[in-house]
Amino acid sequence: MTQSRERSGAGRPGSGRDTAADGDAGAGAGARPVPAPAPPAFAPDSLVLNRKLPLWYQVSQSLRASILGRPQDASARLPTEEQLAAHYGVSVLTMRQALKELEAEGLISRHRRRGTFIEPRARRVSPVRLLGSVDAIVAQQSGEATTILGHGPMAVPGDLAEFFPECAEVTCYRRLRRDGESDEPTNWAENAVRPDIAARIDVADLERWPMTKVLRDVVGVRISRITDTVEARLADPVTAELLQVPLLSPILHYTGVTYDAEGRAVDVARIRYRGDRFSFSVTVEAH
Repeated sequence: MTQSRERSGAGRPGSGRDTAADGDAGAGAGARPVPAPAPPAFAPDSLVLNRKLPLWYQVSQSLRASILGRPQDASARLPTEEQLAAHYGVSVLTMRQALKELEAEGLISRHRRRGTFIEPRARRVSPVRLLGSVDAIVAQQSGEATTILGHGPMAVPGDLAEFFPECAEVTCYRRLRRDGESDEPTNWAENAVRPDIAARIDVADLERWPMTKVLRDVVGVRISRITDTVEARLADPVTAELLQVPLLSPILHYTGVTYDAEGRAVDVARIRYRGDRFSFSVTVEAH
């Protein structure tokens, strides 16, 4: 595992001229105004790389999650290829391939001599793509408006008993996600979390970030792996009402089990995606 480098710096350095001296010299007629400094570039999250997975894919998914989960007042300008490569600890060629992926997805646009910018109307949904990276899971769940439908303790459901053998109950979180632009419901999720872990979760964080990110980056759970299952199902009455689709219409049902470093299941997520908004794909790399 390789820790990513520090975040890249802010905007481009100035021309090197002394501003105060320019101001004195410019007191007379014809003085040129000192240009305002460029706004700081968008600062992506850090990333711990897994050398067993394609680096460009991990970087693209981490940057995608940062873009979709960015604050509203964040800069739309990305750092340069060289700065991003240094930030993630990868080569410029790898960074270029990651950016090409995001450009093809419509999240960014690249302009010769001007730089790379986040698209104002960047698409907020994409295929459910799984390649073994925690950051890929975070990226898939980022960038949508989240409403907390409810949370609280409940007895361990029978179909989840195998994941929580020593627990009498779990804490359940129910959330509805909507497209950030159209406000159309896209998926709804139920998370069953171990009570000792749930006691450290601030529900307000779940309105801003996906559960996986909260567990890893806020609560501090050392995630060892996530086991994913995606299957086709028919919308039950609750799902049909929440997602605004016809009863018994096709949906994608995702189950993700998150394990900590001790091998315990800490979270079981069950997410229902609208079948008309998502597809499922898996990339298999040959090495």
